[in-house]
Amino acid sequence: MNQPPEEIILAEPRGFCAGVDRAIEIVERALTKFGAPIYVRHEIVHNDHVVADLRAKGAIFIEDLNEVPLGSRVIMSAHGVARQVRAHADKRSLEVFDATCPLVTKVHVEVRKLAAEGYEIVMIGHHGHPEVEGTMGQLDSGIYLVEDEEQVAQLQVKKPGKLAYVSQTTLSTDDTLSIVNALIKKFPTIRSPKFSDICYATQNRQDAVKLMSNQVDVVLVVGSKTSSNSNRLREVAERFGVPAYLIDGAEDLNPEWLEGKLRVGITAGASAPEALVQGLVQAVKNLGAGAVRRLPGAEEHIRFPLPKGLGLPHEAAAKS
Repeated sequence: MNQPPEEIILAEPRGFCAGVDRAIEIVERALTKFGAPIYVRHEIVHNDHVVADLRAKGAIFIEDLNEVPLGSRVIMSAHGVARQVRAHADKRSLEVFDATCPLVTKVHVEVRKLAAEGYEIVMIGHHGHPEVEGTMGQLDSGIYLVEDEEQVAQLQVKKPGKLAYVSQTTLSTDDTLSIVNALIKKFPTIRSPKFSDICYATQNRQDAVKLMSNQVDVVLVVGSKTSSNSNRLREVAERFGVPAYLIDGAEDLNPEWLEGKLRVGITAGASAPEALVQGLVQAVKNLGAGAVRRLPGAEEHIRFPLPKGLGLPHEAAAKS
């Protein structure tokens, strides 16, 4: 390497959010309380390292509930599921523990409420993403998916005068805004959510990358390729003119990316463990970086409650 990096700059906040913490804890508690195997529908969160760790502890990840023996325990992933998936679980007499992020559940409730009031709904999101499938699956009809402004232009609805929109929680706020503006231009009376559907953690991590981007020469985002919010972090950095790379961890670092880059910014998606960040920090240090600086950022103190039935014996004893 001709000119090694001098400084590592860490975004704050980064990594696990409250919804991811909760989802992982649900699986770990179920394994502790009931023993292996515990079935999990879809990857609990979109991170290969997290999934591999839980699999080693006895979690079995499946996509089809027919793979789960009748009467077994199953955990629904943090992304949420469609109504028919829950109905299928009931039909198979499965004991369900719901790890759906409460902020995703909020959107599900919103969709059902709007439909009950006679609204059709436009969902802003990525086709095929499990959160989108789960949210759209709250209704049998009357919900439309758009991914960009071009699809808004082509959108045809049955009730343009009674239309509302919601969005996938892990999108880029900037991209969502442009699509919302296109929707408002085409459907001036479209109803917006009372509060933004973009989750606080997604917003905070994107804001942290924006702050970091004018202080670094390259950005490394720790996260899996399947992680929507991690991909958005890379896009935010690139939008600010900084080359950015999404990698699973230190093992994927290409030293050529850091050639001539004096300041290396590092962040992590909401489903990426801090241990992976620290491993990457060490890898960049091994290439010559000496100083590590943490940027100021939003402090997160949110913690979501666990589902009933997952308390451990010592906790029950402590309450009594």
